[in-house]
Amino acid sequence: MEKIKVLFICVHNSARSQMAEAFLNELGSDRFIAESAGLEPGVLNPLVVKAMNEIGIDISAKTTRSAFELLRLGKWYSWVITVCDESQAEACPIFPGAGQRQHWSFSDPTAFKGSEEEKLEQVRYLRDCIAAKVREWLRLQEPAAG
Repeated sequence: MEKIKVLFICVHNSARSQMAEAFLNELGSDRFIAESAGLEPGVLNPLVVKAMNEIGIDISAKTTRSAFELLRLGKWYSWVITVCDESQAEACPIFPGAGQRQHWSFSDPTAFKGSEEEKLEQVRYLRDCIAAKVREWLRLQEPAAG
């Protein structure tokens, strides 16, 4: 059975989309294959790498990717899920190669304030919210029992 392809997109592909991709590949690898990309790819957020490592998911070797590059490659996805926050909704990329679309609003970790430890706490909370959303989405994708 061919796996269902899912693309997570945010502005920089440095945090939220990377976490969502990692969680879906971890939790739904039997049915799904996830990728992530951004409108303006940045640098992987080191606090995100640290927070994911704390729960045993290593994304340190990941690189940020351009949604435009995936489009140029002719990629097509069954699902495209944007993970920008509401204040960035108009800047959040639209990817034409999609069967179904959803938007999940998550705060941008680059906007988090405070000491490094305070920012890390906020990233941990964000990580846990994204994990919960991926789990919820996976439950909704379960085939109907019959």
